[in-house]
Amino acid sequence: MRPLLLLCALVLLPGLAQAERLLHATPDSYRDMLRSLRPGDTLVLAAGEYLQGLPLRSLHGSAAQPIVITGPENGPPAILVGREGQITVSLIDVNHLAIRNLHLEGRGLRGHGIVAEGRGGRPSHHITLEHLHISGFNASQAFNGISTKTPAWNWVIRGNTLRDLGTGLYLGNSDGQAPFIGGLIEGNRIERTLGYNMQIKHQQPRPALPGLPEQPNHTTIRYNLFDKREGSAAGPQARPNLLLGHWPLQGPGQDDRYLVYGNLFIGHPHERLLQGEGRIAAYANLFFNPVGEGVSFQPHNALPRDIHFSHNTVLARGRGVRISGAPEDAVLHFAHNLVFAATQSPLPGEGNHLAHIDTAADMLIAPDKALAQLDLSPRAPLPSAATPAAPAVPALPDSNLDFNARPRSNGQAGAYGHSGPTPGPLHLLRHHAHACGPCAASPN
Repeated sequence: MRPLLLLCALVLLPGLAQAERLLHATPDSYRDMLRSLRPGDTLVLAAGEYLQGLPLRSLHGSAAQPIVITGPENGPPAILVGREGQITVSLIDVNHLAIRNLHLEGRGLRGHGIVAEGRGGRPSHHITLEHLHISGFNASQAFNGISTKTPAWNWVIRGNTLRDLGTGLYLGNSDGQAPFIGGLIEGNRIERTLGYNMQIKHQQPRPALPGLPEQPNHTTIRYNLFDKREGSAAGPQARPNLLLGHWPLQGPGQDDRYLVYGNLFIGHPHERLLQGEGRIAAYANLFFNPVGEGVSFQPHNALPRDIHFSHNTVLARGRGVRISGAPEDAVLHFAHNLVFAATQSPLPGEGNHLAHIDTAADMLIAPDKALAQLDLSPRAPLPSAATPAAPAVPALPDSNLDFNARPRSNGQAGAYGHSGPTPGPLHLLRHHAHACGPCAASPN
């Protein structure tokens, strides 16, 4: 077959892959090209300012041929400028779509960055948001960098910088009717948010939708920086760095779990660093709050029911780790954590090492340095307070690795599996994120 005829066949015959196209657009031409995007297309936005938003409607790629919208990988960026009362990147009824290498600038106007809208209840799934810079959507706490308001599954949110926002990531709707399922959130830097750096909302029983996952899934949150040292609202408007709501209490999703590992949570003068309920496994994280509380598992819209918290390092000027409101039949496994805090609570598990925060500098390399020089690794081995036991939750991904992604020494408490100086946590987070991408589209 001649090449031209073969190309036509690839485009026209059902069941055959479409020919991939590389398309180029400018601020003057891009809106006219959006509706014609098809599986396998890559739309490259030239450097410049784009003033009319990015409305993406009924775009359906495929697993083999996603639709990609990207800005330049190097040099001057393509900038999507926020508009008063508008959503800058609006997703409605889209799937197998990747958005990369763009800057979104809200410029203090009352608008949002990226929203998967809930019009008509149409889901958005298999979405990748990668290497984006999102800032300036901070007219109030109600404005978000990235938000989902419709059922969403198999999203990858990777390697983005989000700062100066009302809320960084707000995944799921406030009424629990828009579940966020099977997500991968990794390698992001989220800072200076009025409200949450990130919240994943609780979930009511899931709707019956074609393709919506019914088997148990996990949402993975790894290698991120959650930073609220500056810019946080105070008083009744204060929100934790990360809040995780419960999974459905019955039916599909009731056995889902959050996997939270390899993250750095830092600084909050008004709230705790992590709050959660439901089913959560958190391990090999650094929680550093020299001006406030550390971690709390407590009722929000439901109860803490299955919490696995192991090999974390916590420094807190307030309470280190709190567990409250769990039912009698809850599974609570708190093991081999290193907790320096002004106020301590007994932990239901083995091998935890508890001490006052004022002793942290005697045991850790550099807990009193600025972020770039911070080193929370122990000066000398800090063995667990009891013989290590088998983990309560087997086969957690990467649970054999410490914060450095090195094999863990069994006798070492805390996020670091070895003693002695290490590269700063920011360096490690950047390394992890770079090494992981491009990863598979989903951890499931």
